[in-house]
Amino acid sequence: MTATTSAPAGRAEAPAGKAEAPAGGPAAVRAGRRAWIGLAVLALPTLLVSLDVFVLVLALPKLAVSLHADGTEQLWIMDTYGFMVAGFMVTMGTLGDRIGRRKLLLIGAAAFGGASVLAAFSTSAGMLIAARAALGIAGATLAPSTLSLIGTMFENPRQRAEAIGIWAGCFTVGAIVGPMVGGFMLEHFWWGSVFLLGVPAMVLLLVIGPKLLPEYRDETAGRLDFPSVALSLGAILPVVYGVKEIARDGLRTVPVLALGAGLIVGYVFVKRQRTLDDPLVDFSLFAAKAFRTTLGGMLLFSMLGGTTMLFVAQFFQLAQHLTPVGAALGLLPGMAASTVSFLAAPVLARRVRPGRLIASGVALAAAGMAILTLVAPGAGPVWPSLGFAVTSLGVGPMVALGTDLVVGSVPVRKAGAAASLAQTVNEFGYAFGLATVGTLGNAVVRSHGLPTGLHVVAGLAAAGFAVLVFFVARHLRSIRPLAV
Repeated sequence: MTATTSAPAGRAEAPAGKAEAPAGGPAAVRAGRRAWIGLAVLALPTLLVSLDVFVLVLALPKLAVSLHADGTEQLWIMDTYGFMVAGFMVTMGTLGDRIGRRKLLLIGAAAFGGASVLAAFSTSAGMLIAARAALGIAGATLAPSTLSLIGTMFENPRQRAEAIGIWAGCFTVGAIVGPMVGGFMLEHFWWGSVFLLGVPAMVLLLVIGPKLLPEYRDETAGRLDFPSVALSLGAILPVVYGVKEIARDGLRTVPVLALGAGLIVGYVFVKRQRTLDDPLVDFSLFAAKAFRTTLGGMLLFSMLGGTTMLFVAQFFQLAQHLTPVGAALGLLPGMAASTVSFLAAPVLARRVRPGRLIASGVALAAAGMAILTLVAPGAGPVWPSLGFAVTSLGVGPMVALGTDLVVGSVPVRKAGAAASLAQTVNEFGYAFGLATVGTLGNAVVRSHGLPTGLHVVAGLAAAGFAVLVFFVARHLRSIRPLAV
């Protein structure tokens, strides 16, 4: 491996002869204070991106009136960001490995800040949709870049797991403070102000990032294969669009055709990757048992967990008639529990094998889902909040340690690609969960009411998690506790 580094942050470059070894190891160099300060720089935009997603839900009614956005335009304002993130994530993760992870992160931060300003001062629904598309493309650079840089900065397995736990927790913190900050901003300022929340963080990253963050680039990687980029977009975007539209409005001609076309293009994409010396997605990564097992588990977890969270939020708003802020407060105990879980999982993994810890967390999540199946139609907020909190407490090992296993089970030079796959799996999992479990749940809601629909979704999630417990326990049992 030939790589360029600058502004070291506690990581020594691996010798060339160890290029294909997974990141880290028992003798890996421990990161110093500079790396932890660098982690704070990486965590801030992560938190702000998460916050940006949640405040838009609150801002939508006001901006729809101001921009005269009809129902279709409102849906595109909400969905365009997610479409672009999902579509460009794989490309951006691989691009970062080629041109430099820090370089791509800074480019993405500048673009995200600029697109945020454009969104804030949009004068039409079309302009805002375009700004949201630009935000999504820029946002697709941030997660794989920050995550792969963490793998570069923290070579020691224990420290890397702790850093990823903090990074993952920032998403939840953004979800906690997003509705509160958004509500305050919308009460005192115009709707566009919520889009400006991330700008100072991006400016700070652009100023401090070059001084604190290391650069990493795989000099041995070939050129980016642009036909593969086109094929990946041609596969991912129609599939995500088709799945979301089917979940929202049922089987209709255009979404079904989009889904079918995306799957066909996806097949062509996979065939092309297997013929290239430098593929956009290296499917040989799936040869590692920890890699493919963890990605599969994360896919199922996001499918079932994300869909159930949506139904719990709907239960608060539609069955208990709470405002969006009130519903967010009902979810607050669960968000806090997941944050604690993200931070605690790497510490527990020092003594407990990660496979056992992840399996235990999934079992706890299944128990939380079982509690949700007992929520009565006239129940207050306590039981659904408790069920969601117990579920969230079990999330940490899968997300924090699972992400660490994905990044740590591949060669350092492929960490960006691995990070992008992990994030893409989460995006797809949530979309497929809404299209399958969510569609079934909505059908039950229409015929029997919301509590019964919540019971069905939570029951399916509990059963799925129960199966996942045995799957994870079996296939990850050989992974040792985190090294010092």
